[in-house]
This record gives sequence, structure tokens and C-alpha cells, in this order.
Amino acid sequence: MDDKEITRGIVELIRTAETTLPKDVITALKKAYTTETGIAKLQLATILDNIRLAAQTHQPLCQDTGIQTFFLNVGTDFPSIDRIQPWLQKGLAKAITAVPLRPNAVDPLTRTNGDDAKPSPVLYWSLVPGDSLHIHALPKGSGSENTSRLAMLNPSDGIDGIKKTVVDTVTRAGGRPCPPTIVGVGIGGDAATALKLGKTALLRPVGRRHPDPAVARLEKDLISECNKTGIGPMGLGGKTTVLDVHIQTVPCHPAGLPVGVAMQCWADRRAHITIRANGTWEVR
Repeated sequence: MDDKEITRGIVELIRTAETTLPKDVITALKKAYTTETGIAKLQLATILDNIRLAAQTHQPLCQDTGIQTFFLNVGTDFPSIDRIQPWLQKGLAKAITAVPLRPNAVDPLTRTNGDDAKPSPVLYWSLVPGDSLHIHALPKGSGSENTSRLAMLNPSDGIDGIKKTVVDTVTRAGGRPCPPTIVGVGIGGDAATALKLGKTALLRPVGRRHPDPAVARLEKDLISECNKTGIGPMGLGGKTTVLDVHIQTVPCHPAGLPVGVAMQCWADRRAHITIRANGTWEVR
């Protein structure tokens, strides 16, 4: 495979994620615009103008170009598994000037972003059948990331405890994650798994319900309860505090009930690249 060509594909993946919002998110924002009045409607109008201008000018949707987060589904027969991480690191380094991106990497202790704090992508790996590599990009703004939460509930807390955790998280977040938000909820596993599940749930298109009817009903209940908070667009009040709530579940220990809540701002930036075994690639 041609390393330069694959790196070019990674840059285009990041550029697409940073400058063009998925259609499902735009549709949800437009629908919210039709239901709001006053300052909430004005805020959504400004957001929709922002989206249009970013697409027209090929500039980032937000000045916070985010934590560069990638979900990798690696085919077990993909021929260059050992080169995947270097491709991402090189692509990210080039994207800083090509897109451009804000250099969002600082040493956690000194808070400097010199040579000792080079951009480092966050990677979540999964093995899948096949000989292709699928990478989902999810640039994650720190405003929304800072309001995410892990709750280690007791099994006796049950569904009511899960609902309270999610609604309390949204309420405490207020306007900080730049609502209307998309909320990813991971339930089960251990502490780390629950948070990862919550973030993985954000990859699902807005408006698409979980295939399990019981989980889908819980999602709908949480959308309703979160929107009753009245936080509204950008925290200035209104009917639309969340655009959607997505839940992912896995089995957990009988003595535990981990719940990870991953908040995502209105700029629900997502893009996908497929890299085939012959070195060709496609971004969408």
C-alpha cells in the first residue's frame, strides 16, 4: 500500500468530519427550529447558518476542532494492520495545517503544547471479518466531553436509577456542552466498557432507534425527560435540550450496574473511511 495515499485519505476523513455535518443531524436541527420560538429559534437559526457557511467555505464547524477520536473496525485479513496507527498519526499531523485544526494537545501536568505534547489520536479497536479497514472519525469537543459522566449504580437502582443518572447529567451540564446535545448512554460491562459504549452509541445516526423495542422505549422516555428540563439551545431556554439519546448495552456482573453517559454537542461531527486491501479508499 502507498503510505502517502492512505495518509491523504486520513486527512480527507478528518476534513469531512470537521467541516460537514451529517444529514441526519441537520434534519433534526431543522425540525427543532420549526418547533421553537424566541431566543431558542434564533439560536438554532445561527447554528444552521454556521453549518451552511462551514460547508461552503470548507472551514471547521467549531473553533474547538476536538479530541480526535477514531473507532476502527479492522478486517482480520487486512494486509497492513501494523501500519494503521502510523497512518492515523501522520494524517492527523498533516490535518493540523491542511484543514486546519487547532493544536489541541497539551501535557496534562504542565499544560504546554510543545514537542512533548504531540497530537495523539484516541483509538478504539475492534476486529471484524474481511480484508477492509473501516474507520469512524468522531471529533469530540472538550466542552461536551467535560460534562460526560460515569455512574456505578447498584442493581437495585434499576431502570429508574438509569433514567435519573442520565437526566441529572444533562441537567448539571446545562449550557456547557452547547445543546441541543446528542447523549450516548452505555449500560453494562465494567466502568471502562460503559463509557466506551456510551461514546460508541454516538456513532448511530440521529433518529435511529435501538433494535430492541425495550431499549428503544427507554431512549424515547429519556428524550422526553431531558427536553422537559427546559435548558434549550445553547442553554438559553427552550423545548429542545437534546436531539437524541442513544443507548448501547452489554451484560454486566450481577452485583453491578455501570452507566456511562457521553455528551455530544449539536456539532455531532462524524465521518467514515473504508480502506480496501488493494489500497483504495472512500470517505463518506
